[in-house]
Amino acid sequence: MSQISQHKEAKLHNTSSWYSKWQDYIGEFVYGGIDGSVTTFAVVAGSAGANLDNSVIIILGFANLIADGFAMSVGSYLSNKSEKQNFEKHERIEYWEVDHLPEKEKEEIRDIYREKGFEGDLLEQVVAVITSDKDRWVDVMMKEELNLIKEEKSPLAMGAMTFFSFIIVGLVPLLAYLFDYNTEDSSRNLFGISIMLTSMAFIGIGWLKSYVTQTSRLRSIAETLILGAAAAILSYFVGSFLESLIN
Repeated sequence: MSQISQHKEAKLHNTSSWYSKWQDYIGEFVYGGIDGSVTTFAVVAGSAGANLDNSVIIILGFANLIADGFAMSVGSYLSNKSEKQNFEKHERIEYWEVDHLPEKEKEEIRDIYREKGFEGDLLEQVVAVITSDKDRWVDVMMKEELNLIKEEKSPLAMGAMTFFSFIIVGLVPLLAYLFDYNTEDSSRNLFGISIMLTSMAFIGIGWLKSYVTQTSRLRSIAETLILGAAAAILSYFVGSFLESLIN
């Protein structure tokens, strides 16, 4: 194989590996992005409803981005770490039972596959094959008896992806206010621009969400738009109502 072919093959492998890793964490990106855009847009809408100054909207928006994004990523990390630790705990128990109570564990395998319709010599062959390898035996017990599947993704990476997407997508509702901050032109409808930009973000996140949930793209986009609109409308009127009470 020529050096050019080897280089192309290595490049293709790296691209495929990167895409595979992205697919592994796309769920965290989507849900972090949804939360980031919805909560930040709700802050912007509530502030607009209360007629707050643009600088206040920016401060509140960034405070929400950092605080909520960090809290959500920590929650994701701890949740996934707990699930991983729970799996490892039950896995250690199963290994101990296979070592110290093999006949009991074989009978459990037999019961599992009997319920699946296996019987007679075929059932015994299945039990013999599964129990001939300890790792395979424990793996079957984890999946079939405890309904636990090992999570290969890193809890730290999942938390980091959640924080990253929360910040990146959650920043969108604030872009109009950031770009306008140093200008003197007050005629712009910044809230309207923010609505337009955030709607585009909702559409993009909804489109990605359809890949995660394996649902219709239009349905996924519509659900995301409706969720964001409902949060924004509620926040806007709450902000407007409180502003009227204060003033």
